[in-house]
Amino acid sequence: MSTHDLTVIKAGTGVLTKTDDGTLDRAALVHLVTVISELMHAGHRCLFVSSGAVGSGLSAFGLNAYPQDTATRQACAAVGQARLMQSYSSLFSNFDISIAQVLLTAADLGTAERAGYVSDTLNRLLEEPSILPIINENDSVAVEELKFGDNDMLSARVAKLAGAQRLILLTSVDGLIDPSTQQRIEEVRDIEAALQHVQNEKGRFSMGGMASKLEAIRFAVNAGIETHIAHGRHPERLPAIIAGGGISTRFPA
Repeated sequence: MSTHDLTVIKAGTGVLTKTDDGTLDRAALVHLVTVISELMHAGHRCLFVSSGAVGSGLSAFGLNAYPQDTATRQACAAVGQARLMQSYSSLFSNFDISIAQVLLTAADLGTAERAGYVSDTLNRLLEEPSILPIINENDSVAVEELKFGDNDMLSARVAKLAGAQRLILLTSVDGLIDPSTQQRIEEVRDIEAALQHVQNEKGRFSMGGMASKLEAIRFAVNAGIETHIAHGRHPERLPAIIAGGGISTRFPA
């Protein structure tokens, strides 16, 4: 299969849900789905790693923040994953795109044999230009020892497995911000140095902070995958980023 132009796009919880109550942000979803659909219709192959399952299920349990106990968090994910995929299915169908749900735990990539099965499935899905594989951690069964850590690392490992050219991590900022100047850093070649001065802020409804992003980015660039941190509320910037420009922080392979 030719993956000569495969982009893995990862959207974090902060991109997909409202900051005040953690529920799905329909407007943000519509915007993101529209841009991904346009990329696919322009001939780009895409894999989409979507957070938001736990956040999508909170309201069913009357919660307004991430539950700390594992059982409730996994129960929220079980409800929320169904809601999330229902939303994606109906939105992408407007663009004649079918979605494929792929739920993974770290154990699924833990051995060469199991990773091979996942790879075969993804490759077969990617042969179809009008199918978008949507990947998430299987939060309703993944306990600590089965977890990737967060969807940043999941997306990096999936990008390597699928032979992607680039990985774009969509977050709630324009990129990596230099703490001394408060300006976006255009390109980072020294990830270790970046890890030194990152401010590890976590949103109320999200799991990973910027430090965990950099760990995932280190994994990806070491695997030969160009990686970007970009603003998920501005998905219209994605085509320019894929074309080699745009507003992001770029981490060369």
